[in-house]
Amino acid sequence: MVAVSRQPNRLRILGIDPGSRITGYGVIDKVGDAVRFVSCGAIRVSAAASFPVRLQEIHTGIVEVIATLRPDVAAVEDIFVAVNPRSALKLGHARGVLILAAMEQGLPVHEYAARMVKQAVAGYGQASKAQVQQMVRAILSLSGSPSEDAADGLAVALCHANHCNSLQTIVS
Repeated sequence: MVAVSRQPNRLRILGIDPGSRITGYGVIDKVGDAVRFVSCGAIRVSAAASFPVRLQEIHTGIVEVIATLRPDVAAVEDIFVAVNPRSALKLGHARGVLILAAMEQGLPVHEYAARMVKQAVAGYGQASKAQVQQMVRAILSLSGSPSEDAADGLAVALCHANHCNSLQTIVS
């Protein structure tokens, strides 16, 4: 992770792709219409740990990311309908922990459906993970591809940046 000094008129966005085992995150700076890569990664929890311990690890991990990178806002991907209800419930728990952690750190939290995130970066609401990964790399001019989880976190951040642009257009 790399922390960058604060600049006026800059919005630092933390995008989060929740997971009960791996949570992807990405941080970008938005200045005007431009976006710039800051950092990305994944919070990986102990597979052998109990579910409550994994939730605690997710909380600790995202709080560390927030403390290091100092975002102004958080954007979180909403839960999609999973085939396995138990998995969906666990994902919901992890997502709740992530939202609470961001709010405890004073961040406003915005939520985006997976389809909206894919539409924002790939132009297609049913884009594959590989397509999202490639578009994130292209949009942010990255030299290499981030992991799928980190790319998903960056995609959520880019979706929020696009949403901010839309709101500014409507207000202007």
